[in-house]
Amino acid sequence: MNLVPIGRFSKMTRLSVKALRLYDEMGLLRPAHVDPSSGYRYYELGQANRAEAVRILRSVEMPLDEIQVILATDDPELVHKQLVAHRERLAERLAAQERTLAYLESLIQREEGIMPYEVEIIEETAQLVAATKVHTNLRTIGNDIGAGFGSLMQAMGREGVTPAGPPLIVYHDVIDEETDGDIEICVPVAGAISGDSNVYGRELEAATVATALHRGPYQEIARAYHTITGWISDHGHEMAGPPREIYLNDPQTVPPEELLTRVEFPICSEAG
Repeated sequence: MNLVPIGRFSKMTRLSVKALRLYDEMGLLRPAHVDPSSGYRYYELGQANRAEAVRILRSVEMPLDEIQVILATDDPELVHKQLVAHRERLAERLAAQERTLAYLESLIQREEGIMPYEVEIIEETAQLVAATKVHTNLRTIGNDIGAGFGSLMQAMGREGVTPAGPPLIVYHDVIDEETDGDIEICVPVAGAISGDSNVYGRELEAATVATALHRGPYQEIARAYHTITGWISDHGHEMAGPPREIYLNDPQTVPPEELLTRVEFPICSEAG
């Protein structure tokens, strides 16, 4: 058996030793031999093809669990299906990034630095909601929100409870590239809901809010936050609670540029 140590195999395949150890632990790329006394890993030269497949798939950001599926099957149709699904995911990500860059260009070229919104003060009455709280980060927030709304609708369906208004999210923490935090995913309901271990019912408190309507992709909503918080400061008010985003139409049925999201900041009386 023609074996090479892990260090040499790393140089051959352009996979780090750390990555090779991880792939071994996952069963994705196991060494041909492990020295029982030292634990040192050795690979066959023929494993370089599998290593190259892993390296290329990781270079296009395919998740490791999906790579495992591809490398574990002899079914070419399943391999094709996995690759097509990932290509579509990459295309969606590229489209989102292109929209973000276009927004950034328009933002930089405007002298005032942000695009104006019409801010108004309204009184939000107390509202019963079915809710679930999620700890999330910028990388997973989209999937977490989708799963959260799915859990709410399943729980409501089991109890025969129907939505009584547009869905919303309360952002209890600021979530950015450096910081994760809690969000509360909510659907208004007309009556009480028992829920389960993840879903609960509560009353969303009444509040005086400063609000503005954002039209366009969710990725561009930060400018609405900037406008509202600046308006609150300029008009002598103070923020009195976490912001809410209320989703007035469905991203499954309208294009990103037509999405409507109402951003609300609870405020207290003018500072004395």
